[in-house]
Amino acid sequence: MKQRQRVLTLLVAWMIGWAIPVQAAASAGDRGVQVTMGSVAMDIPVEMIKRMSALTNHLALSTDLNIRFRPSPNLGSAVEDLGTGQTQIAYLTPVAYIEARRKYGVIPLVAPTIQGRPYFSLVIGVKTGSGIATPAELKGKRFAFGDEKALLQRASVESMGVKLADFSRFAYLKHYDNIAKAVLAGDFDGGILKDSVADDFKSQGIVVIGSTPPLPSYVFAVHPGMPAAVRNKLRDALLALKKTTPDGSATLEAFDRACDGFAVVDDQAYDPVRKLIQPYQK
Repeated sequence: MKQRQRVLTLLVAWMIGWAIPVQAAASAGDRGVQVTMGSVAMDIPVEMIKRMSALTNHLALSTDLNIRFRPSPNLGSAVEDLGTGQTQIAYLTPVAYIEARRKYGVIPLVAPTIQGRPYFSLVIGVKTGSGIATPAELKGKRFAFGDEKALLQRASVESMGVKLADFSRFAYLKHYDNIAKAVLAGDFDGGILKDSVADDFKSQGIVVIGSTPPLPSYVFAVHPGMPAAVRNKLRDALLALKKTTPDGSATLEAFDRACDGFAVVDDQAYDPVRKLIQPYQK
């Protein structure tokens, strides 16, 4: 009950614009290390708060760290927040991680796993009954992307044979759930989605007509100045999080329904993404 109240308190506070630390039930002497967690904007703000507050609370209760969540409005700000030390750990897309690594030397910590593997795919989704069965059939039609700086989205769509110039119109809707809803509403004929988001909207009428090969997953990365002892505590707490316990299952379900745990990853794992986006970098 107390843990549920802590989560509810954090959620309400963020919804009215506060930033409240979530602290473990530890002695005062154990609460000296402050860690601010950031994240790219994967969903609308309310959904982001729900997803990340459960994980932040779990980490605080599993360590002697004083942890709070600070969301970022877009990919670029998430990179800058982590690189400049406004956050000390952040959940980043592959492209955001690559940029933060290049500019600030951030350190990859762990990546979420699906069926035990730290990979995901980007897919093209359309509405059931649209008559569109292949990516090529989207030429001359309307298409939705997420963040304009998410080069992997553009690279992935073009790897499926459709260029930006082929669309009659395209727009950036920030979040994957916005894209899915816009496609279902008929505002766009197709959109780029993370595979797990497409699965979430399948029952509402989203159909996948194209997919990338498996790509290295999103990643929790830390500021290079984070002490090794703190970094190791966070890493170990995330690695210990499994769906084999009620608390672990509830935390992971809130974070990402498809996620079943975390795995250690290194910088080299993101080389395939570097290669894919290289033609689109200025």
